[in-house]
Amino acid sequence: MAGDRAVTAPSSASETDGQARAWGWVGHLRSGGTTPWSAWQDRAPAREQAGRYLPGAQQLELLRRLNQQRVPGPELAGRVLAASAPGRGRPDLGLVGVLPRTRFGPAPVDPSELPPDELVRVATALIAEDVVAAGEPAPPRPTRRFRRRYRLLGDPELARPFREALVADGRPPGGSGATVVVLGTDTEQMLVHAWTARCFGTEGVRPWPEWVAAAARGGALPPRIDLAGTARAWAARVGAGRVHVVLDDPPYGARLAGLRHPATTRPDLSADAIELARRIGPVVGSLVPPERRALLLWHRLRPLLAGFDGATLLVPERHRPWLAERTTDQRRRLGRGDYAVHGDLPDPSAAPAAGRPGERVGVAAPDDERVLALAMQVLLGPPAGALDEPGESV
Repeated sequence: MAGDRAVTAPSSASETDGQARAWGWVGHLRSGGTTPWSAWQDRAPAREQAGRYLPGAQQLELLRRLNQQRVPGPELAGRVLAASAPGRGRPDLGLVGVLPRTRFGPAPVDPSELPPDELVRVATALIAEDVVAAGEPAPPRPTRRFRRRYRLLGDPELARPFREALVADGRPPGGSGATVVVLGTDTEQMLVHAWTARCFGTEGVRPWPEWVAAAARGGALPPRIDLAGTARAWAARVGAGRVHVVLDDPPYGARLAGLRHPATTRPDLSADAIELARRIGPVVGSLVPPERRALLLWHRLRPLLAGFDGATLLVPERHRPWLAERTTDQRRRLGRGDYAVHGDLPDPSAAPAAGRPGERVGVAAPDDERVLALAMQVLLGPPAGALDEPGESV
């Protein structure tokens, strides 16, 4: 996805020298070099100063950092240099020392001083192209049909894999007399899951700190993880005897819905993997229709990102009192319902998420440098076969 380049034909001897140095640096980076622009002095021969426009500073710096990790092949190096940075941000930037500052347009930059966000923008364009090129998974072939009807609701990260497994077995959700199963876990994890589902969905979503702050200001939990509200609404429609709220045992909930041999749920993605998905989603959405975007993000991008470790995402400390209030309120409402509740909703003020007693392990927000590092890992080579998997299996 090529864009307008910031560097045009030189108009002075000093600019001609800067162009020659810049083309020399391009050749150095193409061959796997890692020297920063500020330390580069060698000029390229006239015959190697090919092309009308130099690549932008963002593209050149991303290639240099990739070379520091592992030298990419010529094809990937060429794609990096030809890519454009999608989304909001600065256009392709010129190199300081090649063109002088002007009153119009962005000033030339030292690539090493660019914020990681600018490099992530370029990387997301390339990863999105790879995800789209991988194609949609083959549609499932139902092997048998069951008579038991169901609806699987609640925490989207818990419910979706089981629901897709049931559909693959020839059992779409719904129908009269359906058993309604509402899956949930501790409130903090459900909040992260709700944001994760939005990151992999058909619409954009704000960064985690902004999103969770908006939820806290609004007072209520997002509707999809308001387990008590969901159970109450369905009990009024189908009768309390057909509604089950299942806490912290998703496979049991899947069996209630009719899945005979549910697997254990997958581990959560890291905070930085979810943020990278949030940023890739809109780029994929610019390449394919909305329904394809969701399939590709869920079945292609997600298995790819699941192969990389990282810190768990947590609710920021300043929102912990709100989190405890919402948990207490949900526990109270679940206890008053006439429907079946299997398990108990953990109290975040009574038990730590992990680690030593009283310690919460994880991060309160993704980190731009770690997101960039992850994006480069993805570009240089995902776990073997990750993009070739046929889809989620449960």
